[in-house]
Formats: sequence, structure tokens, C-alpha cells
Amino acid sequence: MKSTIVRSALAAAVFALGASGALAQPAAASAAASAPPAAATAAASETGKIAWYGGKFAGRKTASGEAFNPEALTMAHKTLPFGTRVKITNPKNNKSVTVRVNDRGPTTADRVGDVSLAAARKLGMVKSGVIEAELSVVGTAPAKKR
Repeated sequence: MKSTIVRSALAAAVFALGASGALAQPAAASAAASAPPAAATAAASETGKIAWYGGKFAGRKTASGEAFNPEALTMAHKTLPFGTRVKITNPKNNKSVTVRVNDRGPTTADRVGDVSLAAARKLGMVKSGVIEAELSVVGTAPAKKR
């Protein structure tokens, strides 16, 4: 009895997948459709709030696999590929810095990125903690070695 129920459930699931077209796509095409956008298609610029993070995370592994260094000019961004170079400008004081994306975040919905302590210093935002900033992609991530 149990095997009949399991087979029926499995058949229903296969039918549903086939009807939706999910089984008609090769696995590579399906994976490519859900992959994050490449550097070339990422937004060339955006404006929004950024914050900084520092000492508490020093030495911890970032999403890219490297250890976080608060003295490096790096940032966390939700979608830009690791290695992408981004110029960040603080419009209140016109200070800017170019950073490299090496982490994912922020986890707060109202922010577009988090920068390292070193980048925050260059932007003049250490005291305020969060600022409105302008971000522009100035370089793409290097091609992966095969």
C-alpha cells in the first residue's frame, strides 16, 4: 500500500515538472537561468545607504573565501561579482574611494553595501556609521582561471 502511494506521489511530481517545462530544459540551461548576473550585466551605478564593518570581523572568512581585513579597501555587495572594482563617493563631502567586492551583504534591506574600516576612513564616515553614497562600477572581476 505504501509503495503505491509513493509511486503515485512520484508520478504526480514528475507530471507537474513536465507540464511546467522544467524537465524540458537541460540542467546547464536551468542552472544558468538561476545564476546571478555577470559583471557586464550588473548595474553600472547605484545610490543608497552604506555602512562599515571592522575589527569584530577581522580574520573571519568572507563569502569569497578570503579572510576579512579591515585595513583593506574592500566591500560587501549583494549581487556584484567578487573582484569587481567599485568607486564609492560620499556626496556630503565629495570624498571617494575605489574598493574591491569580496563579500556578500549587507543583510539589512535598506542598505546597498558595507565597506571595510579602511574604506570608511577614506570616505569620512567612521563617526556616522551609515551614509548615503554613490556607487559606480569601474572595473570588472578578472576572468576565472580554468
